Formats: sequence, structure tokens, C-alpha cells
Amino acid sequence: MTSATQAIGAQSTTDDVLDGVDLSGRRILVTGVSAGLGVETARVLAARGAHVVGAARDLDKARKATEIVRSGAANGGRLDLVELDLASLASVRACADALVARGETFDLVIANAGVMATPFGKTSDGFETQFGTNHLGHFVLVNRIAGLMGPGARLVNLSSAGHRFSDVDLEDPNFDRTPYAEFVAYGRSKTANIHFAVEFDRRHRHRGVRATAVHPGGIQTELGRHMTQETMDALVANMRNAGGEAFSWKTIPQGAATSVWAGVVAPADEVGGRYCEDCHVAGIVEGEGLRGGVRPYALDPDRARALWALSEAMVGETFPEA
Repeated sequence: MTSATQAIGAQSTTDDVLDGVDLSGRRILVTGVSAGLGVETARVLAARGAHVVGAARDLDKARKATEIVRSGAANGGRLDLVELDLASLASVRACADALVARGETFDLVIANAGVMATPFGKTSDGFETQFGTNHLGHFVLVNRIAGLMGPGARLVNLSSAGHRFSDVDLEDPNFDRTPYAEFVAYGRSKTANIHFAVEFDRRHRHRGVRATAVHPGGIQTELGRHMTQETMDALVANMRNAGGEAFSWKTIPQGAATSVWAGVVAPADEVGGRYCEDCHVAGIVEGEGLRGGVRPYALDPDRARALWALSEAMVGETFPEA
């Protein structure tokens, strides 16, 4: 715990959050290290001495993007890259199997990678693109490597205020019968990220492994590449009109701050099974709009258990309680 803990908040950066923290000897997996939040997350962790394993679909792109990570590594920090395409369960399983074969443990897993507001499509396994990539890919990866996470380890799932767009549809997760809307699909996947953290935390906390979900904030990264300017303007207007608070974009170092706060700095019992934003645990908030708080349905333990069972059925793999 650092002295900065009491002062951090919405405007804090990753360096603010980890000021004075030594991560030498820690081994941390971060998905999505080819751009944006993933690169910044890997950078600050390696700069504090962590051995970061960065996962990315395009390794050439990731190598170029993570030069800053390697050049800034200190106190024994380092970065290794592994190939991971979350839209292909064959790739997910190959990545997980390779990590398990190495047998090296993880102190922290940050499920950072994702897609947003994509046109309707399917993953290679036939899942709706956003649900399949953002949730099911990470669901299989994390569960397959859960044995590498020992007492004191944490899982941080990147969710979003976008979870407020929609709860998960347990009856029609792939939009087989529901008209497709890109932000409804995004909302379902981001709610699923929270559900996954809630149930993973319940299943593993008895052995000292905790899980949480975080909202990084409004950040302009490659995540928005599928949105038109009109869509982006409408989204920003929604955020500006909600809650009566001024809206401003976060920088990438500010956006990645909540991930490292929840994974490294915050007390485990405070964040376990919860949803965090602005380097704090978020309160439960009803109502419309995207600003502030978590919808109660996202933390519903019964919904989380039901999604777990559905996810196992969809991927054809069972993950018993530890």
C-alpha cells in the first residue's frame, strides 16, 4: 500500500497509482498489448520490476507497440509476448496450454483486450463477435490457467460503463432471434465481464484468489475504430448529459490506472467480486445514462452463476469449482 492510495481518483495516472510500489518478482499476464490501455498497463508494470507476459493477436504489431515497455523496464522487469486470438477458441486453448506447460505462476491476470460496437459478425466458433471475443475468449483462457494463480493472485476484467446498455441475454446470446444493435451487444459483453468476475471470485476466494471488474473511463483508443463520427458524438452526448457532471476524456495513463489500482494497490477484500471505476469501488446506481456506478443486475450472483453455466455449454468445456 502506498501513501498515494488515499489521494488517487479519476485523474490519477498509472504512475500515480504505483508510486513507490516494487513489483520485482511478480509475474503478470495482460491481454491486448498491441495498443492503448494494454501497452500502458504493461509499461507501468514492467517499469516497477514485474515480469509481464503480454498477449496479442498480431505479434508483429505488438512488438512494435511495446518497444516503450522494453525500453522502460527496470528493477528486473521484462516483457514476453504470446499469441492470443480471443475470437478463436483454438487459439485461446493453444495459448493457455502453452502457459500451463511452462508451469510458471501468475500473481495477476488483467483481461484487457476487447472489441467495441462492431458490425454484426461471428467468431470462428460461431459466437456473436463482441460476446465471443470480450467474454467467452477470456472465460476459457482464464479458467484454463486458473491453476497457475495461487494465494494472493487476482483477476481484473476490463468492463465498461457500457454494461449499462444491456444485461446479458441468457436465452439469445448470439442474437439468433434478437435484432442486432452494436451497443446492445457491447453492453451484453461488458455485463458478462462483470458477471465472470463475480462468479470467479466466489469460486476462488476460499483459496486466496480474488477477481474484480473495472471501468477504465472514457478514452480515445483503437477500441472505437468501428464507430462513425455520428455514433461517437451521440455517445459523448449521452455521457455529458448523464449525472449532471462535466465529461472529459481520460488520457491512456489515466484510463489504465484503475486496472493497476484494482490489481495491485487496492485491498483484495475491498475489490473482490465488485466493480471499480476512477480507482474506487463503484456504488450501485439505477437509472439511464452511462455516468457513474454499476447497475445492480451486473453484480447479481444468481445471474453470474447462470452465465457461467451458459458459457460452459457454449464453449463445450466445464470448469469445476476449485
